[in-house]
Amino acid sequence: MAADEVVLLALLNSSPVIAGTPADELADEESARRWLRAHKIPARAEDAAVLREGRDLLQAVVRGDLPPRALSPLLEGVVSRPSITRDGLEWTVDLHGARAVLVDAVIAWDDLHRNRPGRLRPCANEECALFLIDRSKSNSARWCSMATCGNKLKARRHYQRAHSDGAQP
Repeated sequence: MAADEVVLLALLNSSPVIAGTPADELADEESARRWLRAHKIPARAEDAAVLREGRDLLQAVVRGDLPPRALSPLLEGVVSRPSITRDGLEWTVDLHGARAVLVDAVIAWDDLHRNRPGRLRPCANEECALFLIDRSKSNSARWCSMATCGNKLKARRHYQRAHSDGAQP
């Protein structure tokens, strides 16, 4: 997975549901500091509010609740500069901290949206708040994790089928 995709997924998944209770890994400076350190992201914990706002916009766009143009405020004032590398032209965004994290996440979202449409999506478990990037050949992955959401939902459907069949005469 590309570094920008790692940041994008980490940001999208920073508001998980744990044991049925919504959590926010960017809720305050201390939790934001832990999250930033865990993901080796060079930003300040004081920027937690900026990260939360950007994350919430990205989540809404990926879920389809907002159109892509809703991400425009995250890109206001962004300037990039070109340089030539041995591999060709490379663009560098002149930002640091939380704004750089958000711009990197938007760039990764755009790359997925354009080059692998439909691969970035929310988990199919309605009780889950996580997102996934489907890397399967058939583009059929539904859950953030087969071990948690996938098995849980399959077991629930099996239980419902078994009990509804038994209830009929």
